[in-house]
Amino acid sequence: MYDCCPHDLTELESTEALLRHIEHERSLKNTAVQGVDLTAADAEATLTSVSAEDACFLGCTLSDAAEEHVRETGGTVFPGFVGVPFRPYRSSLYTPAELMDGYERGHPETRDETTDARIYRYFKDRKRDGRDAPVMDALAFRIHDHAVDNALRDLLAPGEGAERRVVGIMGGHQLDRDASLYRQVARLAWRLTRAGFFVATGGGPGAMEAANLGAALAPHESEALDDAVDCLAAAPHYEDDAYLDRAYDVRERYPDRAESLAVPTWFYGHEPSNLFSTHVAKYFANSIREDGLLAIATYGIVYAPGSAGTIQEVFMDAAQNHYETVGPASPMIFLDRTYWTETKPVYPLVETLATGTPYQNCLTLTDDVDTAVSRIEEYAPPRRT
Repeated sequence: MYDCCPHDLTELESTEALLRHIEHERSLKNTAVQGVDLTAADAEATLTSVSAEDACFLGCTLSDAAEEHVRETGGTVFPGFVGVPFRPYRSSLYTPAELMDGYERGHPETRDETTDARIYRYFKDRKRDGRDAPVMDALAFRIHDHAVDNALRDLLAPGEGAERRVVGIMGGHQLDRDASLYRQVARLAWRLTRAGFFVATGGGPGAMEAANLGAALAPHESEALDDAVDCLAAAPHYEDDAYLDRAYDVRERYPDRAESLAVPTWFYGHEPSNLFSTHVAKYFANSIREDGLLAIATYGIVYAPGSAGTIQEVFMDAAQNHYETVGPASPMIFLDRTYWTETKPVYPLVETLATGTPYQNCLTLTDDVDTAVSRIEEYAPPRRT
């Protein structure tokens, strides 16, 4: 029987990785092969040349002979899921192009034909009226989110000694593109990315789009960012017919874009994922998504004005900092003094909660982008040591 909890489990997510592993190890013991097509003759021949004892194949495509070999030599085969509009056993994060497949420029009605929209409808239908999803669908959702977790870890894992210094930028989805705050958030992300930080957002419209936009245009001078915001402002709200087309216009005008991360969820699938990140970790479970997004932002989080969702993130982040559950306390920067002390007086409460805790000196309330960037930069050296 397959040992579900080996400490030295090796995960293989491509045919090439599997072939290299077999050539080097001459064994498949304690391996998990996920979402790989193994029907090619060379892959089948190599696979059947070794025992599959304690190996697990999840959602792989196998010939009858290969599957029989795996089972007879002690391996386990988890079949794929039929009829779901997504790949539960995926080995990589999404891209905006993958999610927006099916959209036609100039035809706003095709928003409903994208991969993103079809997955949302499927998810919403199976969670209708608050009921639990059917067991096979629930399993597919969980496996998908686990796969996204793995792909996100791969993205953020240091490679060649390089660390992604992740800074989160949170804020409301209703922020219009023609608002002064939208331009300010974009400028903040632009500054942080040029300073060597890796911007992560919730991946939706509003302040989240502004942050991914600013990060994307970091290779360009500030005039390009202003030009991009001006272009987007012609369709200020995500329900406007030309909303996506203006984003595509900016992408075409500035094809040289820097990396950033979006972490959206189909729980809020009525909001379009923005088109300016390079990596999209999209989840079904919003609770997993929010906790994970806050946890990876180890160099701090900037909170632009937002409503219930953003405020929930504030207190989740405060709890992580309070108990240092994901590492040392990191900056919590509140952008817009009036909003966070009068409109939504969250800052005074967080300040009170932080008294006597490791994060009492991590709080900043400001109206100024320069101050926000400086606080992140001041914190960065101790994180590297």
